[in-house]
Amino acid sequence: CLALAKSSAKIMMPTRSGMSNAGISNNKVKYSRVADSDEGYIDLQFKRSPPKVPYKAIALAAFLFLVGSLLIVVGSLLLTGYIQVTYPDRTIPVLIIGILIFLPGFYHLRIAYYASKGYRGYSYDDIPDFDD
Repeated sequence: CLALAKSSAKIMMPTRSGMSNAGISNNKVKYSRVADSDEGYIDLQFKRSPPKVPYKAIALAAFLFLVGSLLIVVGSLLLTGYIQVTYPDRTIPVLIIGILIFLPGFYHLRIAYYASKGYRGYSYDDIPDFDD
């Protein structure tokens, strides 16, 4: 059977699944030629689908970035004394929490930006998706 497939270049392979639902005709299937020396592989199985953008994760990263930035600014103002507080020992935790919230937001926004610009090594797959 393999020798027959290699000898004849006129054999066509479907690019979509041949499964049909009840009542739906399958006459819009696109076919492509199988190469003479296919070795069991076709080029179509290695084509990438367009990337799925994780909008919820990017929105969460933007929220973390903005809240973290706000807490860093407020913590810095509290620490320097521009904002008067009755308990000055509570200013450092505001700054630390701001940094801890800012870092993951900045990290994921940076990945999303580089992936949207098409930089090599960055993709939307690196951002965790919450669409389970």
